[in-house]
Amino acid sequence: MVNDKKKNSENIYEQITFPKDWDPTSLSDVFDLRRETMVPTGIGNQRYIGLEHIDSGRMKISRYGGESEIRSAKNKFYPDDILYGKLRPYLDKSVLADIKGICSTDILVFKVDKDRILPRYGACLVHTSAFLQYVISTTTGVNHPRTSWSSIGKFRCSIPKLAEQSIIVHALFILQQAIAQQEQIITKTKELKRSLMHRLFTYGLRGEELKGTEIGLMPESWKLTNIGEAYEFTTKPRGIDLSKYKELPFIPMELISENQRLLHKYEMRKSFSSGTYVQKGDLVVAKITPSFENGKQGIVTNIPLDFCYATTEVWPLHGVDGQSNIEYLHYYLKKSDVRNEIAGKMEGSTGRQRVPRNVLFDAKIPLPSYEEQIEISDIFISLDEKIDATESKKKSLHDLFKTMLQLLMTGQVRVKDIDFGEINV
Repeated sequence: MVNDKKKNSENIYEQITFPKDWDPTSLSDVFDLRRETMVPTGIGNQRYIGLEHIDSGRMKISRYGGESEIRSAKNKFYPDDILYGKLRPYLDKSVLADIKGICSTDILVFKVDKDRILPRYGACLVHTSAFLQYVISTTTGVNHPRTSWSSIGKFRCSIPKLAEQSIIVHALFILQQAIAQQEQIITKTKELKRSLMHRLFTYGLRGEELKGTEIGLMPESWKLTNIGEAYEFTTKPRGIDLSKYKELPFIPMELISENQRLLHKYEMRKSFSSGTYVQKGDLVVAKITPSFENGKQGIVTNIPLDFCYATTEVWPLHGVDGQSNIEYLHYYLKKSDVRNEIAGKMEGSTGRQRVPRNVLFDAKIPLPSYEEQIEISDIFISLDEKIDATESKKKSLHDLFKTMLQLLMTGQVRVKDIDFGEINV
């Protein structure tokens, strides 16, 4: 089986017709394995890179560890070296170093022959789909599959002259930079959301005087109440006849997101042995561990009926018109301190703990006027929409990058055919 996979991977480049003016070569002809190591003193200031510091598919390192965090011998690297994660290579973890430092021994350090290949071009090369498929086929080990330099060095490729390499990597790194900019926007928006969660649920929007309560400060006009008194737990209506439905929408736990406010996805099932009755517009909150701690919850929408069924491992709640807004509860339950407080009262054996109904019912919630609940919720909804839009743009840029990487690194599209001034990233 392994031999068949390896044979297929070796044929990848045989199936590609490279430009005749490109030079066929092996990776070992343009890369050299750097073998320098050092034992950290624990008191030095060397930058450290582990696999946890490298993001899949990215070519630039964005975070580091410190020498004080480690003790055993590590590999040394220098600016323009390529750091390649040999453990689980399907994760596609490889970056171009812009500083000197030390890295995990699960990271191979490549020094490039700059007379034949640019460091940035080499960094692009090890992210191509052909290289990825090849190294996956060379791994050994089941639980911790690794590749090796002896295998990587045999990878066959074909490379253009340095001048064309320069233009190719310019285009690809522009796209990588655009992806990084979207990631920065997402990070800053999430930070703003976390900050506003504390501020708005403490101070509100009206600039009122504050009062002390058992859960902390809140505006003078707000009411301290229980979730179960402000909201209603959904129950199956008496007399509902399910026999007239050939199939019903059903929401399993795997379709409940940790990050999405609205639950759009469902399955149509002809029958099921058990389930939780849920109305359209309900907030379903996971009640088991670790789904509850991870924030699995969402508001049911986009179902074809006014009701559906969901896994028995959720609590469904709905708001009371003019009194309690369901979006407000959704965001309040996203606060880490609130979720941790409830999680501390879970019951059951380790690994299968649950939030009892009475614990969620009795959880305290600061409740402003219905109008202010909506205003606060709208602020968080707008931030979530910005995050979603930026995530979508990031994905589009990533898809464009993967396409351009394939086309440019195989010569299927030559850089002379591209007007880079028209690329809008």
